[in-house]
Order: sequence, then structure tokens, then C-alpha cells
Amino acid sequence: MSRSRLQEAAVHLVLWVAVLFALYPVMWVTTQALSGGGATEGRIIPWPATPSLDHFTAVIGRVTDEGVWLFGLQLLNSVVVSAATALTAIGIATPAAYALSRFRFVGAEGATRTLLATQMFPGVAASIPLYLLLDGAGLLDTRTGLVLVYATSAVPFAIFQLRGAFDAIPRELEEAAMVDGATRFVAFVRVVLPAVRPALAITALFAFMSAWNEFILAATFLTSEDLYTLPILLNRYASEHDSNFGHFAAGAIVVSVPVMLLFYALQRQLVSGLTAGGVKG
Repeated sequence: MSRSRLQEAAVHLVLWVAVLFALYPVMWVTTQALSGGGATEGRIIPWPATPSLDHFTAVIGRVTDEGVWLFGLQLLNSVVVSAATALTAIGIATPAAYALSRFRFVGAEGATRTLLATQMFPGVAASIPLYLLLDGAGLLDTRTGLVLVYATSAVPFAIFQLRGAFDAIPRELEEAAMVDGATRFVAFVRVVLPAVRPALAITALFAFMSAWNEFILAATFLTSEDLYTLPILLNRYASEHDSNFGHFAAGAIVVSVPVMLLFYALQRQLVSGLTAGGVKG
């Protein structure tokens, strides 16, 4: 066997080991979720001894005393809050990032540095001021208040992310459109936005995921069970007083499904080139 073949085989072996190393915890979670009894037996290769969907049924089929499908309500809360956070972040960040990229005005560089500095602090560091603001506005224990809280961190990230995308778009594309009679706004909508569509998709995805997975702020600002998001639901299955890891594993798998579907739906946007939209548009 030639040296190049040996190197190729070694690279493939390393990649397979890395994939197995990444999938091994997932296999244990899946095994725990599909195990009909309690804790799974210790073994090198995880596999449920008595496969069952009892844990999934118990998690998904939760209802309140009034007969309301609690899991469905909490799933709806997560979807609404995460989608609203992503839309808010994109709606505010897109014109702001475009202005920072295309126009020169006093304070532009300082604003960019300030936005970057805000990413150095976790959202929980501002939990007390945010709590007081929501309390004063009457938005505690509401989905609207939670969206506003998530937007405080999603918008600066989105602006910083999209400014780089706008900087990568040649100005000549807009100038050519304006020479043909388009206004600045029309050039922005019909030329620039299609060109940054992949960046918009991935920025919205990150904003959606950050809101979807967030637990601490949601647990702080929400007190009604019918307003809980799914991370709070998962935490209740693994508390310090009572832990049901079968339910927790099943819930973790169910919670990850919408994000995987979103990745699948946006995969074409995520892999397409930044300037392809401008050329096609």
C-alpha cells in the first residue's frame, strides 16, 4: 500500500473515531429514553434491554387537572418565544447593520465596539435590572416580556454578525442598480437582501436556538406552568429532590427535534454563497 493510501486511511480512521466519540453520549441518551424500566444497565455499547416508549408517552401526554395538554402548550410557548426572538433580532439588526456598514457617521465605530463588548457578558448578569424593568412595565410572567429579554442579547449579536455580511457585498451591485434608476431602498431590498440571505438565515437560526435552549432567565421571569418553555420542563425531571432520567432523556430528544428540522429546512441557505443571491437577483 502506497504512503498516500496509508495517510488517507489514517485520516478516515481518525474521523470515524471522532464521529463515534461525538455520537456515544447521544446513544446513551437514546438508550435511556427507550428503556422501559429504571436506570439502564452498565455496558460498553448502550442498548435498551426492554425497549419501550413509556417515557415518551409520559412526557408528551402530560395534561393539567383541567384537561389541557400541558406539553403541547409548553411546546407552543417555546416555538412562539424563539420565533419572535429571531424575528425581532433580524427586524432590528438588519437596517442597523446596513447603516453601520454603508454609512459613515459620528459614533459608528464606538457603537460597533459597544455591541461587541455586550457579548462578553452573559445574559444572566443583567437578570436583576431586567426583572425590575419587566416588573415596572407589567410584563413579568408573560411571553412578551421573555421575548424582550432575549432580544437584549440577540439583537447586538445579530447586528455584529450582519454587519460583516453587508461589508462583504460589493458596493458596485447597489451602485449599478441606482444607476438604472433604483432608489437606495429598492437597491437594498432587491439587491443587498438577496445577497445576504444566507447570513440572515444563520443569524436567525442562532437567535432561535439561543432562545430555544435558554433556561435561567425563563425560570426567573416565568412563574405560571402554562407559560413555561421546554427547558423548564426538562429541569423538573432532573431536580435535586426527584430525578427521572428516563423522562429527561425522552424530553431532551423531543426538544431537539424542532431544531434539527429547522437546520434541515435552512440547509440550502446555510451552504449557499453570500454573493450568489446578488448575482441571481
